[in-house]
Amino acid sequence: MSRQCELTGTKPMVGRNVSHANNKTKRRFLPNLQETSLLSDSLGRTIRLRLTTAALRSVEKQGGLDAFLLKQKDDKLSQRARRLKRLIEGRTATA
Repeated sequence: MSRQCELTGTKPMVGRNVSHANNKTKRRFLPNLQETSLLSDSLGRTIRLRLTTAALRSVEKQGGLDAFLLKQKDDKLSQRARRLKRLIEGRTATA
């Protein structure tokens, strides 16, 4: 499983540690990923996703998982999240 947020696509970044003597060594900045369960209103079930804490705050601000997925571009989403988006779009179109 990659260290990538399923909704925002956030990946590890690369940087350097710089010592007092100005020695530089490579390091990785890993995203703060959390395994969370979110409720989908249109599907009527909970969905487990691996999200960053920033993405979780964004989902809450947008008004839930369904609203967030409908506004998010497909290239940022994982395959699983794209599949969920299609299901949600189908349910909202029929309703």
